[in-house]
Amino acid sequence: MNVQKSYSNESDSGSLYVVPTPIGNLSDMTYRAVSVLHDVETIAAEDTRNTKKLLNHFDVSTSLISYHEHNKYSRGPQLITQLKNGDSVAIVSDAGMPGISDPGSELVQLAINEDLPVIVLPGSNAALPALVGSGLSTEKFYFCGFLPRKKKDRLAELESLQNQSSTLVFYESPHRLKEMLAHVYLQLGNRQASLARELTKKYEEYVRGSLEELIAWTEKQELRGEFCVVVEGSKEEEQDIDRFWWSHLSTVEHVDYYTKEQELKTKEAIKQTALDRKMQKRDVYQAYHVE
Repeated sequence: MNVQKSYSNESDSGSLYVVPTPIGNLSDMTYRAVSVLHDVETIAAEDTRNTKKLLNHFDVSTSLISYHEHNKYSRGPQLITQLKNGDSVAIVSDAGMPGISDPGSELVQLAINEDLPVIVLPGSNAALPALVGSGLSTEKFYFCGFLPRKKKDRLAELESLQNQSSTLVFYESPHRLKEMLAHVYLQLGNRQASLARELTKKYEEYVRGSLEELIAWTEKQELRGEFCVVVEGSKEEEQDIDRFWWSHLSTVEHVDYYTKEQELKTKEAIKQTALDRKMQKRDVYQAYHVE
């Protein structure tokens, strides 16, 4: 059990500050975030070149070191030692909240394990503006982040989300967006969705409609900027799938059941699986033959 009183000053150690940075518009940097970056002894940054530009803009001269995906296991213990010696450290990513689809969570875990205070500042984040601006339900939402890059893994993860009733929030890069939307449509059906790009920037844009409409829109665009993809959760009638004997099976496992247990040929197994799941045969075929 760990109980942290963030500002009790009962410890001689430094504090780890998790500091969000603007996702585009520098005016979104809070006064408190700037003050913390001035006051700490060290700033650990995902990319020191990007962070240096931010620090110069706000006249911050604090010592800057790198902390990213490729050095986090060696750099993390060094930062923990600094904290134990009384130096406070701020961790920042290139944009948004560290630890949310960016480096940071491992360092937070190390600090907590050593009973060092972790202070998280509120600030810029792409997921919540995209969710609220989507026009879809905000009562419950499920943050999915980036889907796996491999097609087979991506389809499997999307299949696991089929019965999720909460609104789904994804991150995606422009060069993978078309394929990602096609896979979301394949596994989740033609739900309502929203694309949010260039949030807080001059060319901020929301595109709202059905997944079919969004896919058609991407075919006519030169896609630029990072995207937030917000997708409607499953409706009650879609969740009736749970009442079927095959509800615990993936599409591939469903086909395999017919080929192995019922000794059907693959073509017939795919046809029967499509009938069971009320899917197009070509969609079952595509899911089954993923490389």
